[in-house]
Amino acid sequence: MNRRELLKMISVATGTALIGGHSLVAFSALDESEHDFSAQDIRRLDELAETIIPRTDTPGAKDAEVGAFMTQFVSACYSAQERTLFQHGLAQLEARSRAEYGQEFLALDEPQRRALVDALDREARLQMDSASDPHYFTMMKQLTLFGFFTSEVGATQVLRYEAVPGRYDGCAPYEEGEPAWATT
Repeated sequence: MNRRELLKMISVATGTALIGGHSLVAFSALDESEHDFSAQDIRRLDELAETIIPRTDTPGAKDAEVGAFMTQFVSACYSAQERTLFQHGLAQLEARSRAEYGQEFLALDEPQRRALVDALDREARLQMDSASDPHYFTMMKQLTLFGFFTSEVGATQVLRYEAVPGRYDGCAPYEEGEPAWATT
C-alpha cells in the first residue's frame, strides 16, 4: 500500500478528504517550541488516539506517539483557520468531558472515553453534510489514522512491511486475518 492509497483509505474511513493534506509536501519535524500545544494537550491527544486505535495484541496509537505527531502536523501543515478549529476542538473535548462526566478527559475511564468518542464520531458524521467547516473530531480522527499507519510502529508491527519491495507479485497468497501490506 502506498501513501496515496493510505490517504484514500483514511478519506473513506472518515468520510472526507484529509484536512490539511494539501500541505503534506511541506511537512517536516518541528521543535517542541514551534507549536502552541502543551504537554497536557499531547497527553490528551494520545489518550483520544488510543481510544480510537487501542492496544490489543498489536500496538496502539500511544505506542506510535500519535499525540505528538498530531501537534506537529497541525502546527506545520494546517492553515491558521484549521489550527484554530483544531485547538478549539481540544477545548470542546475537555468541556464536553466535564459537562457529561464531571471530570477532565484524562481522568475518564476507558468505557467513558469510548462513549464520548462514539458520540463525537456520530456528530461529526452528521455535520459532514451540513457544514462547510469540518467537525473537530473529524480532524482528530484523520490525524490519528494517518499518524498511526505511517509511523514505524504502525507500518512494521501492524501492517506487513517490506522496506524495499523485491518484485511484483500480482497474485500474492492471502489468508483470512492477515494484516494489509505497507511499503515505502
